[in-house]
Amino acid sequence: MKETKIGLKHFTGSWLKMSQRFIIIGFPFFVSAILMLFLPSAKKPLRKVDQVKTIVLDAGHGGSDPGCNGAGEIWEKQVTLGVVLKLGKLISDSMEDVRVIYTRTSDKALKLWERPNIANRNEADLFISVHCNANDNTSAEGSETYFMGLHKNKGNLDVAKRENSAIVYESDYKNNDRYGGFDPNSPEGHIIFSLVQNAFLNQALRLSTYVEEETAKISDIRSRGVKQAGFLVLWQTSMPSILIETGFLTNSENRKYLKTAEGQQTVALGIFRAIKRYKQHVELRKLK
Repeated sequence: MKETKIGLKHFTGSWLKMSQRFIIIGFPFFVSAILMLFLPSAKKPLRKVDQVKTIVLDAGHGGSDPGCNGAGEIWEKQVTLGVVLKLGKLISDSMEDVRVIYTRTSDKALKLWERPNIANRNEADLFISVHCNANDNTSAEGSETYFMGLHKNKGNLDVAKRENSAIVYESDYKNNDRYGGFDPNSPEGHIIFSLVQNAFLNQALRLSTYVEEETAKISDIRSRGVKQAGFLVLWQTSMPSILIETGFLTNSENRKYLKTAEGQQTVALGIFRAIKRYKQHVELRKLK
């Protein structure tokens, strides 16, 4: 039998051709299969976006999950609850046709999947999750409002990683199929997760923009703008959903403002005005 030798050049060329064929033909199917693990559950129907009758307010963290800390002065879970309770009262007092539901009203621990599940179960029209930011650079300051989508820089990814790390407080998260096998310690997991696009991208973008615009008008905390990133607490919602980073607790000026009742009330008022503006927009469009 004649021996056939395959040179390195021939092998490399063949391998490259096969790789190119995989990228062109197979990779889209591979990505689609992976993303199916992360897509919001189809068990809950998507909400219409022509009214705002039920709003779920989510005070980030709580209980055994304290969130970030501001120089030992105050925990994130305390600020978020303060802002959310004040926001809920503003809505209840001024919008008689709107039902407000809280994911928590006390220092209570909740699993990440439970928060969007409350919104889905109550067929909410909006889901708003309130948080505080943190950074090793104590000069970093300002508010940011996020909606679900592709993070466009490392800073956005870092915020998502920090908020998603709350999952480790759940002893069973590795075996919980609600998270689709998401691993907070895997860089690849965050990259894939960020590719999931919210079905209500335009509505969430609008509400996020209103939040940053309205709070900037009255708050001492400047706006850093509207951003996108992959957040576990947003990805399973079946309605427009946003996550608000009210300011940096690691920044002395932001912290000084957010730990006061007056500062929390002002932030809540800005968010309230944004909700009111959004409600008027979608319900006016319904009448046209």
